[in-house]
Amino acid sequence: MMLFPQLHKILAVAFFLLPFCAQGKPAGLLSRFPFKPFFGGGRDEGQIPDFTPLAATANGDIIHQLEYRISRLEGVLLLNKMITEFRGKIFATNGKTADFDATVEKCREAGGSIATPRNPGENDAILYFVKYFNTYAYLGIKQSLIPGKFQLLDGTPLSYTNWYSNEPSGQGEEECVEMYTDGTWNDKKCNNNRLIVCQF
Repeated sequence: MMLFPQLHKILAVAFFLLPFCAQGKPAGLLSRFPFKPFFGGGRDEGQIPDFTPLAATANGDIIHQLEYRISRLEGVLLLNKMITEFRGKIFATNGKTADFDATVEKCREAGGSIATPRNPGENDAILYFVKYFNTYAYLGIKQSLIPGKFQLLDGTPLSYTNWYSNEPSGQGEEECVEMYTDGTWNDKKCNNNRLIVCQF
């Protein structure tokens, strides 16, 4: 029996966001959603319901219970404005900021990669966080060996762009790409702190 296709993505997002919620509420943000960590003792009305240990029954029952709990977790994360989705690709933020290299590493550690829009829908999914937190975010795009030419981190040429007017303008000095709060892109130096947004 197979788990539903989004299982690995949801689990990766959950582990990425766990430190964000580890103290019982999202690290100073979104405090109007009080809940306790779902690992540990005690039940209380602020806790996410039904996160009790899985019953040791048949494998099919355990898989069904996991699917149910993961779908509920996905709902909670959506409600708390921590994940968005477009055509099966999940985008997540922990609300923290970091420079470009640290963002790439945090996303990799979580089992994902830095958010990289490949079409307008994915751009809008990332823009949701940029607007919500009212801050810019780095994208998984860097300058190639040719100054002023940009590509995906794996070297693939860009098939979709959303540059702000007269951008990129760094003339080789600005190697990373950030998203503005209107969804357009700007080339920028890589050492600024920007919102961490990962994709899974």
